[in-house]
Amino acid sequence: MPGANRSAVTEFVLVGFSAFPRQLLPAFFLLFLLMYLSTLLGNLLITATVWGERGLHTPMYLLLCALSVSEVLYTVAVIPRMLADLLAARRAIALPACAGQMFSSFMFGFAHSFLLTAMGYDRYVAICRPLRYHALMSPRGCARLVGCSWAGGSVMGTVVTTAVFQLTFCGPNEIQHFACHVPPLLKLACGRDVPRVAAGVGLVCITALLGCCLLILLSYAFIVATVLKIPSAEGRRKAFSTCASHLIVVVVHYGFASVIYLKPKGPHSQAGDILMATTYTVLTPFLSPIIFSLRNKELKVALKKTFLSKLHPEKDVTI
Repeated sequence: MPGANRSAVTEFVLVGFSAFPRQLLPAFFLLFLLMYLSTLLGNLLITATVWGERGLHTPMYLLLCALSVSEVLYTVAVIPRMLADLLAARRAIALPACAGQMFSSFMFGFAHSFLLTAMGYDRYVAICRPLRYHALMSPRGCARLVGCSWAGGSVMGTVVTTAVFQLTFCGPNEIQHFACHVPPLLKLACGRDVPRVAAGVGLVCITALLGCCLLILLSYAFIVATVLKIPSAEGRRKAFSTCASHLIVVVVHYGFASVIYLKPKGPHSQAGDILMATTYTVLTPFLSPIIFSLRNKELKVALKKTFLSKLHPEKDVTI
């Protein structure tokens, strides 16, 4: 880049919500803070309930517990910084902190996707291979799925972060986002390797997301084929009800992810891009525990038993 400032960049400025009028920022702060606290509370309640109720110590709920943990860690990696910057006069972030945030968001974000895939496999085995369920989804097998999901997320975070931060950042140092997101960071990099890194990172991320999505779709194709063979309508309804919450979360997760990562290239307003990004960063984690709590009867009853009985010990909670 002839004439570019090739001095090493030591910090970035997260432009974030600066495209919006300053009068709106306190309202955004309050809205996102309430959604963030609700996300933390919902996922922590699910985790505490699963661990506290022995009747929920099954592969499906242990995977749900791991999913809640990954969601909490993902939001902790991104949202507190976003909330602080909404009210801050200066939104600088040091280069190592930026790399750490990118690693954490990719690690926990992809661990979340891998865990959703593992939950789809669990539902496939439960409905299509019920006689082998306890063998295939033994405690060791369940722990292996969780471990592989976390390991896969760590690999994705390491690969993406290493690829991006081995580039040279020449300046300017303003990231057109509220977090250290890959596309706006690559716009600040210079050198011949930038197009190659951009293509490689995009290919790796899209391949992983589409691979998880296709595996989930394949699981549900077998599930639907098996359920349709059940003679009674009540039996079909019960079989589908065990998959409803997972399927809704999958649709929400991949729906918003596709909006962010597969949107067509072209001119976009900064304000529109920022609001679109918040749907995946803030809204999706907010909806997930609500969906699982409302759509899962066993979990809903366990939540009432565990917490409402402590708040109102004189009342008998019907199980």
